[in-house]
Amino acid sequence: MLESAVVAASAGVAAVAGSYAVAGLTPAFVAAPVSDLVVASTPDAVIAWSIQTLGDLGSQLGFLLALALTVALFALTSALGIALAAQFEVPASPVVAVAGVAAALALTGSAASTLAAGASAGIVAGLASVGGGADDAGSPAPGTARRRVLQAVAGAFAVGGAGAVLGSGRGDEIPTPDDGSVSADVESLLGEAEGRSLDVEGIEPLVSEQFYQVDINNVDPTVDREDWTLAVTGAVEEDVEFGYDEIAGMSESVEHRFVTLRCVGEGLNGKKMDTALWTGVPVTDLLDAAGIDASGNCCVMLRAADDYFEEFPLSALQNGFLAFEMNGRRLPRSHGYPVRALIPGHWGEINVKWLTEIEVLEREAKGYWEKRGWHGTGPVNTVAKLHAVNHLDGGEIQVGGHAYAGTRGIRKVEVSTDGGASWSEATLSDPLPAGTGEAGSASGRAESAEDAWRQWEYTYEATAPHEVVVRATDGEGTLQPSEESEAFPSGPTGWVSRRVEP
Repeated sequence: MLESAVVAASAGVAAVAGSYAVAGLTPAFVAAPVSDLVVASTPDAVIAWSIQTLGDLGSQLGFLLALALTVALFALTSALGIALAAQFEVPASPVVAVAGVAAALALTGSAASTLAAGASAGIVAGLASVGGGADDAGSPAPGTARRRVLQAVAGAFAVGGAGAVLGSGRGDEIPTPDDGSVSADVESLLGEAEGRSLDVEGIEPLVSEQFYQVDINNVDPTVDREDWTLAVTGAVEEDVEFGYDEIAGMSESVEHRFVTLRCVGEGLNGKKMDTALWTGVPVTDLLDAAGIDASGNCCVMLRAADDYFEEFPLSALQNGFLAFEMNGRRLPRSHGYPVRALIPGHWGEINVKWLTEIEVLEREAKGYWEKRGWHGTGPVNTVAKLHAVNHLDGGEIQVGGHAYAGTRGIRKVEVSTDGGASWSEATLSDPLPAGTGEAGSASGRAESAEDAWRQWEYTYEATAPHEVVVRATDGEGTLQPSEESEAFPSGPTGWVSRRVEP
């Protein structure tokens, strides 16, 4: 009994590993639909707690649960196959393989992933039967059961290791073909951004090197650019649909914009806030083609290929942007390939990735996160983050970070080294430049980027432990509120502080 259970569990591990070997972390992986089910079944209160308390770890634990459930499912089907094989006195390997194929077929429509899962389970079941024997009474020969278990476990380890290596290269971040080259305009703008970045160790440059990723999936969708379309529907004069080449081919409308994104669920001093140079076209070009009476409609719903959806006021979409490149290269799959939305000054949740539909609404509706109690569709809260504390040669202390207030911009950042009793103004990086059209002409939006962060730094002397506090004033002259609040439901607020030892 125990022998069969271990063999079945080993076959389950092998099935999942075999699927990963050919599918990688794509929707064809057998654990992907199980992961979606885990996310959909998790109570909203648990999700909110996990986002605020566990952060990325919560998502990772959820995916580990999905992997465990998937292994259990294939272990169950393998056990059924082993039992049937014993009942009909036939080799277990082909029966287990067929059972694995049936289970994988129920989870994913990928032929390669299905066959790999079934074959891997069958191989391990076959290894467990190699060298078997029985005494005159028909019972397993001494030592046979242990040998079968060890062979099955070894097989699972071998298939699992091979699967991890082979699968890690599947679903590349940058969709191919992509030669890695960037246009002269992009190269010039990225060079300007590099030149305006402050030399502060421990903070990201003005164009982030590691851009955060948050979405509702543990396994991101894989969208075929050739088959992808973006529809404009709802309260419009005429439903219209655009292919990728139509959007990317709007040469007179193509712009490059520096845009910062910030996650509504991050901690006050978290690191889910980053900036990139995005290439795309204004949303209004598509809205005009559909014919929209902005005065008669209230809202818009953006829908994505992964069934994500978010609603917000139509007015926020007027300066919206449809991006198909990031820092001069095609959008990475994890950032919404082939096209994503960028809505100036708003929380990251409405900057929908893998965008497939823009639906104009006549009355309000709730988006994905609003149905779960969040209210992150409004403009971002002003924040000054403190991420770097550097002890310089000569005994001085340098602190630094980023400040962001959406389209309101940042006027100044102030630093207190005595817990808020007195304040000094920090040095700010120059604003990022406004984007340009593809031909190199001015975008006409402003002299500087409309929706981008700024770096700050402050250097001082100290001889005793002290508390550093930072705060920002936005471009409209409004001071960042000092009252602290959690991320749920409308994003975190408060002044960031940190104890510093000289």
